[in-house]
Amino acid sequence: MIPNPLIPLLAAVLSTAAVLVMSAQPASAQAPPAEVETRFGIRIVPGPMDSILLKDYKPEVSLVVPKTELSKARFPVIDAHTHNWMSRIITPEDVDAWVRTMDEVGVEHTVVFTGSIGEGFAKQVELFGKHKHRFQLWCSLDTENVNDPGYPQRVAAEVERCYQMGARGIGEITDKGSGIQREALPRKERMHFDDPRLDLAWRTCARLNMPVNMHIADHPSSWQPLGPYQERSPDFQGFNQYGKDVLSYQELLASRDRLLQRHPETIFIACHLSNEGNHLASLGKVLDRFPNLYLDISARDYEVGRQPRTAAAFLTKYHDRVLFGTDMEREPSMYRGWWRLLETADEFIPGRIWWPYYGLELPAPVLEALYRGNAKRLLNWSPW
Repeated sequence: MIPNPLIPLLAAVLSTAAVLVMSAQPASAQAPPAEVETRFGIRIVPGPMDSILLKDYKPEVSLVVPKTELSKARFPVIDAHTHNWMSRIITPEDVDAWVRTMDEVGVEHTVVFTGSIGEGFAKQVELFGKHKHRFQLWCSLDTENVNDPGYPQRVAAEVERCYQMGARGIGEITDKGSGIQREALPRKERMHFDDPRLDLAWRTCARLNMPVNMHIADHPSSWQPLGPYQERSPDFQGFNQYGKDVLSYQELLASRDRLLQRHPETIFIACHLSNEGNHLASLGKVLDRFPNLYLDISARDYEVGRQPRTAAAFLTKYHDRVLFGTDMEREPSMYRGWWRLLETADEFIPGRIWWPYYGLELPAPVLEALYRGNAKRLLNWSPW
């Protein structure tokens, strides 16, 4: 075929026309292509999941892992941290039901924080009297009118009075930054654990061999703003201290240390891993420094369950310093959740608050000390 000399000319004309048309269009029509968002190599595209709130996100997990069913604890257990109000113990029949649950899951004894003194405590003694061999009752402190000149003598006398009625410990006494006194007071008048007004009471506890369960501070995230970076789930936002007129987290821990140094003869049990379960290395140094400090692990399943190797090493090293406690009512499934967490090597255990847990698989000697041995040695088991 003979080449047509007009074809190159026609191609040039068409190319020039196309350029002229494109150059005549407005600049907005020539926007660059949208940048594609990727995360770890995955292209992110919009879809129905974008409208789901975090609080509603409850994925059905496809991971298939072993699940160990434990009906009873490996050793008899002493639950060293419960509240009668939390477990709604009002009648003798409620106490009967609690004992049946204890038998079902393997709890030998339970320490009950009655939150009462005086006649209120006397009523608790009567309520639990039928099962006094299964429960140890602890009283509270008189924290009213703390500025009265005779307050130190009054609070110490009430400790002794409750002991005579059957109290074998004090607690849970709480200071999250606003003091442990009942009434609201200006910051300089508030009473914290290391306040001299309590010195006589703490010495009385030492003389009577009454341990003190103290709740100092709270999880450190409580002093951080609420929002998308808050560590604990929305269920805990009521505990938030950010922006309030309270002592800081660091100030509260410092008050703990001053208390322990000034009262070395008194046994103090810092509940919830002293709210330092997020930093077990630091907490270990505190235990090394103060031999009169003990811990309970109540309500900190989410701390030990998120760091199983670190927590197991900590509980092994300080096997004689930590007591088991629940602080989570009295459902059989709650107790069995603890047994699975502490005794097994199960992975990706559904957590109580958001995170999955991983079993610690504690060795038998550590488990026995945590469950029972330390409480048997430290708590005052004289009859009441």
